Amino acid sequence: MTLRARMIRRFTIGGVVLAALLFIPAGSLRYWQGWMLLVLTMGLVFPWSLWLVKHDPALAERRMRYDEKEPEQRRFKIMASLIYFPALLMTGFDYRFGWSRARLGGPPLWLELAGLVLVLAAYNLVFWVMRVNSFASRRIEVVEGQTVVMTGPYAYVRHPMYAGIALMLLGTPLALGSYVALPMFLLLIPLLTYRLIYEEKVLRRDLPGYVDYCEHTHFRLVPGVW
Repeated sequence: MTLRARMIRRFTIGGVVLAALLFIPAGSLRYWQGWMLLVLTMGLVFPWSLWLVKHDPALAERRMRYDEKEPEQRRFKIMASLIYFPALLMTGFDYRFGWSRARLGGPPLWLELAGLVLVLAAYNLVFWVMRVNSFASRRIEVVEGQTVVMTGPYAYVRHPMYAGIALMLLGTPLALGSYVALPMFLLLIPLLTYRLIYEEKVLRRDLPGYVDYCEHTHFRLVPGVW
């Protein structure tokens, strides 16, 4: 099977799974916030994935790998999945049973739209990372020929991919109209930070020039903060 066909298959399966996680617990297709997130995700990620297959197939191949070499990182992914997928389910149940509306009045429309804007910004930041860094693998590794990237978002923070994911974790429950699910999504950020610190140790150890880059670019995740 070609790389393009594998990418389309994985994207299709991912879209079906996302729709199921949103609409089955919601018990209704009238969950318009779920539709907005689904359309935004499918409308951005699918064409970007096909662009990547055409213009940077090596990176597309790397992005298809989900396995980790280190047992510690495999445990991280399991822990993250045990939080992320129930958090998505929670947004649908919140829509069905109205927990956020009953207890907190529910997010106003402007906050739900702001959540969508955060998700949109997160996707664009992640795409920007992959445009400038052909070694942006899903797993923590240093491969032959890898070099330090200091341009684009890497000129501002050392881990812009993680910054994009953090934005997405903040924006997703707001876009889906769920205050109740927000703490579950935010719980993933400390896990993300742990992975970031571990990855930086690997890069400092194995990637020539990375230590000098860290001396030049001081902030890991948020410019001016950390």
